[in-house]
Amino acid sequence: MFFVLSVVRHAQFSSESRRRARLRKAGAPVSLAEKMAAPGPGEYFSVGSLVSCLTCLGQRLQGEVVAFDYQTKMLTLKCASSSGKPNLSDVVLINLAYVSEVDIINDRSETPPPLSSLNVSKLASRARTEKEDKLSQAYAISAGVSVEGQQLFQTIHKTIKDCKWQEKNIIVMDDVIISPPYQVENCKGKEGSALSHIRKIVEKHFRDVETQKSMQRSQAQQTQKDSSLSS
Repeated sequence: MFFVLSVVRHAQFSSESRRRARLRKAGAPVSLAEKMAAPGPGEYFSVGSLVSCLTCLGQRLQGEVVAFDYQTKMLTLKCASSSGKPNLSDVVLINLAYVSEVDIINDRSETPPPLSSLNVSKLASRARTEKEDKLSQAYAISAGVSVEGQQLFQTIHKTIKDCKWQEKNIIVMDDVIISPPYQVENCKGKEGSALSHIRKIVEKHFRDVETQKSMQRSQAQQTQKDSSLSS
């Protein structure tokens, strides 16, 4: 199994495992059982080393080591971002029980820098927010809210956190009620800046949705046209 993590710890690995990795660099085969031999006391696999892993599914993962837990055989790598953005990274947790090869491409020998401290309260707040968002989504689905309603809720919630469900109605700041089918005319509340602002958000949301659908239709038509010409 492979998961994305945001919390890491120091890595430990044996010098014998390093020796085996050097043998692999030289082309000598090394079994997975040998790779996972118990580390000796005081020996470590340097954080910052560049490692390549081949999973049992044939997926090649390469990245910088940020952690290794011997007891659970879990290796954490910082890899290039799957989004393609150069300022971001994917942090991947790999279960070595599902890995057939582990190669050290560049072994870092210097002492790794100390780990930066974590803002625990910020992490806890983010976890609470994520939990509330997921519970809100689950409630909307169980209440039979339409996809359009769920999408509108997410759009509003990005800028106005005081947004919740009341059965199938969206309640914003306890002042504005948006009922199905969630159009501008379905926004009710006391006339004022709040209601006017919410109506503008709803109007822009559906305008953006329609623009996106139009682009998708155009792309589909162009693809179909190109396919007809090539055939």
